[in-house]
Amino acid sequence: MKKLVQLGILVISFVLFSIGCGKSTEEETPQQKLYPVSINGSEVKVGETTVQTLLDAGLKVTVSESSADLSDITQYEIDPEQELEANTYYSGGTVWISDSIFAHISVATEEACKMGDGVIARLEFSMVNASKEELDNILFDGVPVSEITREKAEEMCPDFTGDEVMWLQYGTDYKYDLNFSTEDGHMTGFSIEKEYDVDWLSNESGQ
Repeated sequence: MKKLVQLGILVISFVLFSIGCGKSTEEETPQQKLYPVSINGSEVKVGETTVQTLLDAGLKVTVSESSADLSDITQYEIDPEQELEANTYYSGGTVWISDSIFAHISVATEEACKMGDGVIARLEFSMVNASKEELDNILFDGVPVSEITREKAEEMCPDFTGDEVMWLQYGTDYKYDLNFSTEDGHMTGFSIEKEYDVDWLSNESGQ
């Protein structure tokens, strides 16, 4: 269920969610490992790290606004002081890491807070045209992505599953999706998402 919310001059799509609904399965299912990401030396843990960490690292976080006829798209930098609603999941942001590397970002809140204090709930990296030097600045679990091939990923994450171009794990805590080139087997992108217990039915009355 998605809506649009006006944040000053920014427009970000969001869905409402309820955290911790239902019976916990923590005792029944082993907790997944959280693989950290490092961007230009700044560590990011999805589900824990705030947006302000990215801004403090000098990264630009933007959202896009389309014209009514979709003929024109304008990008705006986020305002870290902008107030976010409680128990809300925001998507539509983009983190610019280099000219060739960017990551789509989603933000989650438990309590009403400023944008900078929102927790990063999802990161989806695109690195198809990046150089080795650019890829050296992105680390997945401490390893530069320039060094991660499909075979290396299996060594690092032996409990994942997939084929020659994908190495995946969709668990109760986190969702990982690692993607690789068909030509040389090197990583071309990856995403990490914290799983939230979304109460979709409660959203229908708020449309």
